[in-house]
Amino acid sequence: MPKAVVCRELGAPEKLRLETFASAPLALGQVRVAIRAAGINFPDILMAAGEYQLKPPLPFTPGVEAAGDIVEINGATGVAVGDRVIVKMRHGAYSDEAIATPSQLVPLPSTFDYAEGATFLAGHGTAYHALIDRGQLQPGEVLLVHGAGGGVGLAAVEIGKMLGATVIATASSDEKLAIAKARGADHLVRYDQEPFRDAVKRITDGQGADVVFDPVGGEVFENSMRCINWGARLLVIGFTGGIGLAKTNLLMIKGASVLGVRAGEAVRRNPALGEIRIKVLTEWAEAGKIRPNVSHRLPLEDYAKAMRLLIDRKAIGRVALTME
Repeated sequence: MPKAVVCRELGAPEKLRLETFASAPLALGQVRVAIRAAGINFPDILMAAGEYQLKPPLPFTPGVEAAGDIVEINGATGVAVGDRVIVKMRHGAYSDEAIATPSQLVPLPSTFDYAEGATFLAGHGTAYHALIDRGQLQPGEVLLVHGAGGGVGLAAVEIGKMLGATVIATASSDEKLAIAKARGADHLVRYDQEPFRDAVKRITDGQGADVVFDPVGGEVFENSMRCINWGARLLVIGFTGGIGLAKTNLLMIKGASVLGVRAGEAVRRNPALGEIRIKVLTEWAEAGKIRPNVSHRLPLEDYAKAMRLLIDRKAIGRVALTME
């Protein structure tokens, strides 16, 4: 019988349970995907703890992205048994199989394995929406990327460099910064060795960053306002380090804007945005220009350990669960 990670009680990853379940029949227009890998994302952790904006009724299975093979179809068009696909979900990816509609499926780039496919769209899709749709990053601008050792941060480094920006990457270790440099970062900042606001001013001759990509929040967001250029855009991606407080006088002085980034919700409200995003991202992937950095691949039964890698900041890039 297939297995899935199930949340029956909100809390830490260790409260989740691996359970077997009976496969449900397909409704007309649906497909069954045998999941080969699932990506671990911070929203999964927050959702399981009851701290995310989306709160599915209990019980539910975490996981917003997976990759695998179509094994059954019931009247769905445009897909075939045997297709290798990425599955976009609001939850449910930590499982041996998923029931989906063709609109939730994206062909797996031929350059990716399943783990890379399962860790692609959430991170790179968020970075794309942030830098292009929201931040309107321009060639020659300075992009400051916080959390550059994380999955979404590395994606921002890659895409920012492709767009012609000068990329300043901040992270907590030399190992993480080495990966960021390999993905295109021009300047590296160990924020535990030098305050990043001082480093940014030094690197930019006092001008500051034009765009700030911030998945961290907290004091990072507050200090970012002190190293921005005139007309800067501060992109709020997440709050892994806590909720940041905006000093409105600093924003006014620099004519700056703070922009919230919700890539998934933006697509639900404007599907055309998602179509363009996926088309461009898959073209870049097929051309070998972008690729997730999957630092850890763990079997499904090690879901709690995998989630802890993100919580404890031990991942470099992405973590994937793999299914036999």
